[in-house]
Amino acid sequence: MTSPVNLTVRPARPEDVPAVVAMVHELAEYERAPEQCHLTTEQLTSALFATAPGRGVASDAPNWSGRTTAPALFGHVAVNEYDEPVGFALWFLNFSTWAGVHGIYLEDLYVRPAARGTGAGRLLLATLADLCVRRGYQRLEWWMIDWNPAAGFYASIGAKPMSEWVPYRLSGDALHELAEHATTAGTRTGD
Repeated sequence: MTSPVNLTVRPARPEDVPAVVAMVHELAEYERAPEQCHLTTEQLTSALFATAPGRGVASDAPNWSGRTTAPALFGHVAVNEYDEPVGFALWFLNFSTWAGVHGIYLEDLYVRPAARGTGAGRLLLATLADLCVRRGYQRLEWWMIDWNPAAGFYASIGAKPMSEWVPYRLSGDALHELAEHATTAGTRTGD
């Protein structure tokens, strides 16, 4: 997908990973939490391009290269006329039990400051919306930090805040403590 200012959005390639990792760290800095970001090139390469047994993949899936299994994470990059990434979207599939279909959960969307206002963010979101429509997915969802000025942009494209839902997170010691209940009760899965 191409925009009027010579930006193109395409699926991320292995050679894009270092730039995407750098932008993830820029995003963490922007969100005032750089000490919480530990993503490495190796981790993102594995998440985007390694395969996992038992997961089928459609031939039109991003990051597909003829393999028979799919990664759990997908990525798109907005690139300039020199094919240099200036923004990215990292996403994965979710599933609505009520609608009975998949959707896309956008984990991160970021455009470098120099490329903001060029339409890169809109083009990245439009690309994901197009994937949803073509595949019959009914939702494109994401979270946004509450002070992010992008709220106005999201409203302008028709996105609605989901104020009736409260996000929960289980991590660290609490995650490990709860997992112990599975182990002591003899219910550990075979993965």
